[in-house]
Amino acid sequence: MTDTDPDYGVVSDVQALGRIARGHRKRRRLTLETVSGLGNLSPRFLSEFERGKETAEIGKVLKALSLLGLEVVVQPRGWSKRKSISSTDPQEKA
Repeated sequence: MTDTDPDYGVVSDVQALGRIARGHRKRRRLTLETVSGLGNLSPRFLSEFERGKETAEIGKVLKALSLLGLEVVVQPRGWSKRKSISSTDPQEKA
């Protein structure tokens, strides 16, 4: 598995994000129950997220992605630079 796998990349809708997460989880041979146990997320929530439920809570989605070893990058279209931003980033408080 590499970063150039065809199912990683720009996400334009919830269904695509869920599909990527599901594919990544399955390639790592993790069950919904295993991921659920790692992060106090229910298997039902994880299943609904992976199926593209539009009302999935964003905080839980981010937690699920993190548990799977995935990250979300928000940037302008066509922009190639990456910057790490967290809730503890000192620039954010300026």
